[in-house]
Amino acid sequence: MNKQTDAFMGNLRGSTPDAAADVAAIGTPLPHESATLHVSGEAIYTDDIPELAGTLHAALGLSRHAHARIASLDLTAVRNAPGVVAVLTAADIPGENNCGPVLHDDPILADGAVLYLGQPVFAVVAETHEHARRAASLAKSDEVVRYEPLEPVLTVAAAKANKQYVLPPLHLTRGTPASKIASAPHRLQRTFEVGGQEQFYLEGQIAYALPKEMDGMLVHSSTQHPSEMQQVVAHMLGWPTHNVVCECRRMGGGFGGKESQSALFACVAALAAQQLHRPVKLRADRDDDFLITGKRHDALYQYEAGFDEAGRILGARVEIALRAGYSADLSGAVATRAVCHFDNAYYLSDVDIVALACKTNTQSNTAFRGFGGPQGALVMEVMIDDIARELGLDPLDVRLANYYGIGERDVTPYGQRVEDNILAPLTEELLASSDYRARRAARAAFNAKSPVLKRGIAITPVKFGISFNVPFLNQAGALVHVYKDGSVLVNHGGTEMGQGLNTKVAQVVAGELGLALSRVRVTAADTSKVANTSATAASTGSDLNGKAAEAAARTIRERLAALAAKTLGGNAEDVRFEHGSVISNGGAMPFAQLVNAAYLARIQLWSDGFYATPKVHWDAKTLTGHPFYYFAYGAAVSEVVVDTLTGEWKLVRADVLHDAGQSINPAIDLGQVEGGFIQGMGWLTTEELWWNRDGRLMTHAPSTYKIPAVSDTPAAFNVRLYRNENAEPTVFRSKAVGEPPLLLPFSVFLAIRDAIAAAAPEVKSAPPLRAPATPEAILDALEARETQRDANAASPAPSNSTTATAA
Repeated sequence: MNKQTDAFMGNLRGSTPDAAADVAAIGTPLPHESATLHVSGEAIYTDDIPELAGTLHAALGLSRHAHARIASLDLTAVRNAPGVVAVLTAADIPGENNCGPVLHDDPILADGAVLYLGQPVFAVVAETHEHARRAASLAKSDEVVRYEPLEPVLTVAAAKANKQYVLPPLHLTRGTPASKIASAPHRLQRTFEVGGQEQFYLEGQIAYALPKEMDGMLVHSSTQHPSEMQQVVAHMLGWPTHNVVCECRRMGGGFGGKESQSALFACVAALAAQQLHRPVKLRADRDDDFLITGKRHDALYQYEAGFDEAGRILGARVEIALRAGYSADLSGAVATRAVCHFDNAYYLSDVDIVALACKTNTQSNTAFRGFGGPQGALVMEVMIDDIARELGLDPLDVRLANYYGIGERDVTPYGQRVEDNILAPLTEELLASSDYRARRAARAAFNAKSPVLKRGIAITPVKFGISFNVPFLNQAGALVHVYKDGSVLVNHGGTEMGQGLNTKVAQVVAGELGLALSRVRVTAADTSKVANTSATAASTGSDLNGKAAEAAARTIRERLAALAAKTLGGNAEDVRFEHGSVISNGGAMPFAQLVNAAYLARIQLWSDGFYATPKVHWDAKTLTGHPFYYFAYGAAVSEVVVDTLTGEWKLVRADVLHDAGQSINPAIDLGQVEGGFIQGMGWLTTEELWWNRDGRLMTHAPSTYKIPAVSDTPAAFNVRLYRNENAEPTVFRSKAVGEPPLLLPFSVFLAIRDAIAAAAPEVKSAPPLRAPATPEAILDALEARETQRDANAASPAPSNSTTATAA
C-alpha cells in the first residue's frame, strides 16, 4: 500500500471505539466493519476462497432462441473439447429439476424446450475456467443443439393481448372509483411505460461447491438467501436438507438479483460436485450473467383520474402490466407490493388497482431494490404531475393537497392506517432547506431567456412500507457467544452485501453489552448455525437480525447482571454495562473479569435469539390487511438542465431529506440514501434494456448498458437524515433504509419532464416522456411536444376540456 492508503487506513482504525473507549456503539457514525478490507483488497469474496486441490470449473451452454423445442442434443464435440471432464444435462439431475422460489416452473437446465434466449441447456465441467467457457460456447453450433423455433412473446403488450400471465391478475378496489371519475370536474386518461433495470452487482453470480462425507455438500454461494440455496440444492439432489450447508461471508452487491436467482448457479455447481466427487466452481461471465438472470420488472401502465380544481384526486384507476418473463419467480410478491405502493404519499378514497404479471419469452424477472414498490409509486407521481399541468398549478401544491392526513384520510387502499405520518413536517423542512419556491421562480426566469438549454425542478415524496408482504418471512434468528476473555462472536441469518448489516448488528450487540465495537465479531451467514432464515431483502435486514441478536445478547446480559449483583452488591436490574466495565452498587469490574467468573460458576455464556415482527398480517385473496410494520418517509428536490437540441441533460443539484428513524449508524445510512438515489436515477434515466426482434438482450455488458458514473452525481448533493424516532419499538427506534431512497429520484425524472415542458410552455398537458429518459426518449418527447404545439395553434382546444389522452 502507498502512503496515502496507509494514512486512510489509519484514519479508519483511529475512528473505531478502541481509539475512544467512551464512544457509544449505537447511533455513532462508525465505518463499515470491513472497510479496511475493502479498500486494501483483502476482503474475501466467494471467488477469493482458496481453491482446494482438484477443483473443477463449470460454465453454461445457453440457448440461441427465445422459444423453441430442442430437436436434438449431441454433446460429443463439447465432451471432446480440451480440458473437459464432464457435460451435464437435465437428465443428470437426480432430484427435482427446478430452482423456482415459489412455483415449480423454473428448470435448472432446459428439458425438451427453451423459453428464453440465454436459458442454460447444459453445463460443462472442465479443468479450468477458460476451458469450460470455450467448450460451453459450442452451444452456438447447430451440430450441438438443433432447435425447432416456436413463436415467442417478447413484449408486455403482446403478453397482455394474449392474456398470458405467470400468475392470476391482482385486483384491489375501494369505493366507487368509476362513478367518482365520471362525475369529477376534471378527468384525464393516459398511458406510461418504464423500463426494467439490471442489478449490476460488482461481484457476479458465483458458487463454489465442495462435496463432504456421508453425502454432504458445502456450498459457498454469493446469495441473499442461504436457506433457500440450501433447500433448492437438497431438492435437486434428492437429499434431506441437513445434508447441505450454504455459507456466505459477503457479497459484492446483490440488490435483489441474488435473492432467488443465485439458485441456478448453486445448483449446477453442487450437481457437478456430487456427480464428480470433486470441488466445482461456477463463476458466470458478465455477458452470460446478463443473458441468464432476471432484472427489475418493466411496466406498462394505463391510468385515469378524476380531480377537482385544487388537484385533489376524487377517483383513480390504474392497470400495472409487469413483464414477469418466462416463469413466476417472485413476480407475485413484486406485483402485490406494486399494488400496495400505488398510493405512495397520497390518500385515495376511491381507487381501482389491477396488476398483471405478464408471461414473456425473456429472462424471468425478479427482485430488485424496492421490489415492485418503485413501479407502483412511480405512476402515481406521474399522475400527480399530469394533474398539476392540466390545471396550471405547481405540482408541489397538488401533492400537498393529496397528502395523507389524519382521521378519515389516513387509511390506505389495502386497509392499513398510516399512524406514523411525518410527511408534512418532513416536506416543510426540505422546502426550507432547498429553497424550492425561489428556485422554481428562478427556473422560469432562466427558461424565458434561454432558447436551447431548459431548466426543470421537481419535488417528490416517499412513503414506503417496511416488512415482507408474506408474513411468515418476517422472522429471524441469531447466536451470540461470549468467550472467557470477554470477546464476543455473533452469527445471524442475514447476509452482508456491502450495506453494512454486519456493522449494525455488531453495534447492537456491543451496545447491549457495553463493549467497544472491536470486541464483537460477526461471522459468515451459515445455514448450519442459524436455520430456516429469510432472505436479506425487503429492507428488513437490520430490523429482523438486529432484533434477534439484541435478544440473544440481552439474555446473556441478564445472566451476567445477576452474577454482578451477587458479586458487587445491588439489584440485577440496576447493573450497568458500559465502556467495557460492569457497574453495580458503586462498584465496578472489567467485563472480561465478570465473564471469566461466570464461566467458573458454570453460567451459560451463549444464547440464541429470535424475533418475529409483530402486527403484520395479509389476506392475499382480498388484498387487505396490515402488511407493513411501519412506513419510512423521505422527499427530494432535483434540478436539471436539458439541452433541447441533443437530448443531453445534467442533474445540477439534489436536496434529499430521508427518515431513517433514530439511526443506528448515520454514516452507513447516509451512504445507503446516496447510493439508492443514484441507483434509482440510473433506472429512470440511463439504464436501458433492449431486446432485438429475436429476443436477444442487446444491452448485456458495460459497453452497451450505462449505469450512473461518478460524473453523473450532482456537484451539489445535499443529503440529510430527518431527525425522528420510529413509532414502533424497532432496534434503537431505527428505520430501514435500504430500499426507500431508491424512490427519491422520481424527482429527477419529473424535473426532466419539467424542463421539456418549458420548451413549449403553450402546451397545457404533460410531455409524453417515457422512462428511462435517455437522450433519445427526451428528443422524442420534445418532438411530440412541438407537434402538439403546432396542432394547438392550428386548432385551439376548448378552455373547459375535461378529458386528456396521451401515449
